[in-house]
Amino acid sequence: MERTIVDYQEGSVQEKLQKILGDVEEDGGTCPIRNILVRFSDKWSTLSIFHLGDAGTLRFNELKKRVDGISQRMLTVTLRNLERDGIVTRRVYPEIPPRVEYQLTDLGRSLLVQIIELGDWASNHSNQIIEARSRFDAREGRVIDSVSLN
Repeated sequence: MERTIVDYQEGSVQEKLQKILGDVEEDGGTCPIRNILVRFSDKWSTLSIFHLGDAGTLRFNELKKRVDGISQRMLTVTLRNLERDGIVTRRVYPEIPPRVEYQLTDLGRSLLVQIIELGDWASNHSNQIIEARSRFDAREGRVIDSVSLN
C-alpha cells in the first residue's frame, strides 16, 4: 500500500489542505487562499521579495539590476501587485528627478520568512530531486543535464 505525505502528518495538515483545496467563495467560484498563493508563487514576485528582504530598501533600477532577466514593465506590474497586496511599500520623494524607493512591509517580511523556509527545503533536497529527475528521465528515454534543476 502506497502512503502519501498526508498519511504521515497530523490531522491539522489535512484540515489545512482541505481549506486550501476546497474553500470556494460562493460568488466567484474561486478559492481566496489559492488566489493569494498564485500571486506569491510567480518567480518575479518571489525574487523581488528576496531582494527587498536582503537589501531592506531599494530604488526601482537597483531592484531591476538585482532581479536578473525581468523587464521594466514586468517589474512595474510585480511591484504594483505586491503593493496592492500590502507586501511592499512605495515611497516617492519630491525631488527632481523623483526618487522612488520600495521596501517590504511587516506583512511582506512575514511572507519572506515563509519563502526562505521553502528555499531551505529546496536546498536541502536538491540532490534528491536531481536524482529523481534523472531516474524518471532515464525511464522515459530522455537526454538530460544531470546538474540542472530545470
